[in-house]
Amino acid sequence: MPGRARPEGSPRPADPSSPSTSPALPLSPDWFGRVRPEGFGCAAEPTGERLERIRRSPQFVDGAFRNPVRTRRILPGTTWAALQAGLTEHRDRRRPAGAVPVHRLTAEQLALPAVTGLRLTWLGHAGVLAEIDGRRVLFDPVFGERCSPIPGFGPRRLHPNPIPPAELGAVDVVVISHDHYDHLDLPAVRALAACGAVFAVPLGVGAHLEFWGVPPERVVELDWHESAQVAGLTLTAAPARHYCSRGLRTSRYQLWASWVVSGGGHRVFHSGDTGYFHGFAEIGAQHGPFDAAMIQIGAYSRFWPEVHMTPEEGVRAHLDLGGGVLVPIHWCTFDLAPHPWEEPIERTLAAALAHDVPVATPRPGEPFEPAEPLPQRAWWRVIAAPGAHEDVDGDTQALVPVPSELTATTAGEPDRPDEDDAVGAPA
Repeated sequence: MPGRARPEGSPRPADPSSPSTSPALPLSPDWFGRVRPEGFGCAAEPTGERLERIRRSPQFVDGAFRNPVRTRRILPGTTWAALQAGLTEHRDRRRPAGAVPVHRLTAEQLALPAVTGLRLTWLGHAGVLAEIDGRRVLFDPVFGERCSPIPGFGPRRLHPNPIPPAELGAVDVVVISHDHYDHLDLPAVRALAACGAVFAVPLGVGAHLEFWGVPPERVVELDWHESAQVAGLTLTAAPARHYCSRGLRTSRYQLWASWVVSGGGHRVFHSGDTGYFHGFAEIGAQHGPFDAAMIQIGAYSRFWPEVHMTPEEGVRAHLDLGGGVLVPIHWCTFDLAPHPWEEPIERTLAAALAHDVPVATPRPGEPFEPAEPLPQRAWWRVIAAPGAHEDVDGDTQALVPVPSELTATTAGEPDRPDEDDAVGAPA
C-alpha cells in the first residue's frame, strides 16, 4: 500500500541507520553540572537559612550584594583597551628576570613560639600565616599552580609555595576574603579541610566550601560588622570595595570582605581585594589600632580603578586604619594586571617613606614579628627585569625618589549601589 504523500516543505523522516541523521540524544537538564569543572564552585542559588541571611543583609539590595560606594568592575567602554593592554603593555617586565628568592619555611621554624606573641609569614600574593597568641590563622591561601578553575589554564605561579601544604601543620582557622580564584583556591581548601581547619568566609561564600566537601559545622559565614569567636580569637568581617565572581558575570549571592582578627592583646587587619573608600577610617576607629595591616597593593589598573587600590592608595588606607606595620600583599606571585612586576612594591615603599609608615618587606616564606626589627631588604631589585631600577644595593631605606602626595579617591561621589559592567575584570 503506497504511503501518503509528504507535504511540501515538511522535514524528511530520518533514516535511523544513517549516522548523519540518527536521532539526537536529549541532554538532561543537569548535563552542564556534570561536565563543569569543580573549581568553578557551587552554581546553585542559595536556599534555606543561607538565603534568608542573605536577604536580611543590609548589603543585599535589589537582588545582589552591593558595595559601600558606587563601584564598577571595569570602566565603561574600556573592555577592548583593557584586553589589549593585558596583551601588550610591559610584557618584558611583567615577570621577574630571575628566580624569586623564596625562604623555604620549615615545620621546625613554625614550631618555635613567637617571642612577642604575634608572628606573620607572607606566603606570596594575598596569603599570610598569622600566629596570634599561639593560634594559627591562614588568610587567603593559594596552593595551586594556577589561579584558574581549569588545569593548565590561567595565570601561573611566578614562584613556588614557601612550604608544602603537608608540612604546614595544624591551622586553627582559614580566613577567606572573597571568592576569586587567587583568593579562594580549591587545592588549598581541600588540603586544609583535611586537616580539620575552620573556615571563616563572607556571607554566601560558604556554599562553595560545602560544595567541595567542607562540613557545614566548620564553616563560619559573616556579614559585614559581624563577629565570631574561633579558637579563642575574635574574627570580624569588615567592609571592602570589590565583588565576587567565578565566571564572566558578577556573583549576586556572595559577599566580599576585609577582616579584623584579634586575640591575646594583638590585632591585625587583612584588606583582601579592595578599591579605596572612606570605610578604612571607620574600620580603624571601630577596631584599631592594629599591630599590623596586610594591604593589597598590586593588580591595579587605570581600567579598573574602583576595585583595586594603587600602591599610594594602599598607603593612604593604612594611614586611615592606624595600621601599625604595613605588610604589602597581592603582588609578586601572579601576573594579573598590565604593570611591571616590581612596580607595586617600589611605589608602596616610596609612599610609605614619604609618610613615615613602617613597612615590612619579607621574602615569601620569611617569618617576622611586627614588634621586632622588621625585614627591610629590597630583595626584588636584583631579579627585576633589566632597567627596572638603577639601584640594586638592596637597601630599603635608600629608596628614592619620593612621589607626590597620595592619590585621592574621586571626591563628591554619593554612596549608591554598584553599577556593574558584567565584562571580565581582574581577580
